[in-house]
Amino acid sequence: MQRLFVTFAVSSLMMLLIHCGDQPAKPTETTMNATDSVTSQWKLGVQFWTFHVFPFATALEKADSAGIKYIEAYLGQPLDSTSKDTLNIRLSAEGRQRVKSMLQAKGISMVAFGVVVPQSEAEWKQTFDLAKDMGVQYITSEPKKEHLHIADSLAGAYNIPIAIHDHPYPNAYAHPDSVINAMKGHPNLYACADVGHWARNGLDVTECLKKLEGRIIGSHLKDVVTFNDTKAADTIPGKGVIKFPEVFAEFKRQGFKGMFSIEHESNWHNNTGDVKEIVQFFNEQVKALK
Repeated sequence: MQRLFVTFAVSSLMMLLIHCGDQPAKPTETTMNATDSVTSQWKLGVQFWTFHVFPFATALEKADSAGIKYIEAYLGQPLDSTSKDTLNIRLSAEGRQRVKSMLQAKGISMVAFGVVVPQSEAEWKQTFDLAKDMGVQYITSEPKKEHLHIADSLAGAYNIPIAIHDHPYPNAYAHPDSVINAMKGHPNLYACADVGHWARNGLDVTECLKKLEGRIIGSHLKDVVTFNDTKAADTIPGKGVIKFPEVFAEFKRQGFKGMFSIEHESNWHNNTGDVKEIVQFFNEQVKALK
């Protein structure tokens, strides 16, 4: 009886193995990640400071004409040329609905807004209320040091992280070490890597990215004509001092999955063509990474 049972068990196991061999292997998370480059998850957007001399409605037209479907809004931009409403934390419910409708009409998503510096706990609360209402994924900010705990606590409560931005010296967050110090003990505070300002500060952009590894959730994409000059003029990425092949390779190595916001601070009244050129440059750089 025992011999018959063993024989039956072995035969059954062989039949099961043969049957399984006929079926295609179900992809695991590991194999899917191995074949799907992280760059496919990158978003290319535009920081609307790029178009700040125009109202929000016109800026949307310009972004759309450049093929951009993601934006980082800036607070203070008039909604259109005929309205007194501006996109800010006190915008009425009706005004907010207008913004949503304008975005929907163009098929454009507001992923973030900034750079904001709320002046009180009440303003922080209003900022997060707006962020929640607009459905943004993160807020770009340079919080006052005395507000770090408030900002972190609200970011956790609303489930909307803060990306700390770096402006040139003497800004409090000009060096990535200062951003790292601000994040200590504040798990909802992350980094927005403005690569152009790092170059203006005389910092190695790739090394700055390495310092912030695992904490970067957004980036401002720009280039400058002079290294280590806080007043250096903007230029189209690839035509300045930043070594973008190395920069994008580092973003990829880190597994970055956020948004690159084009922030072109030049040729203010006629920069749509420049933005289109930056889009082309970005796409070429990403393609070269694969």
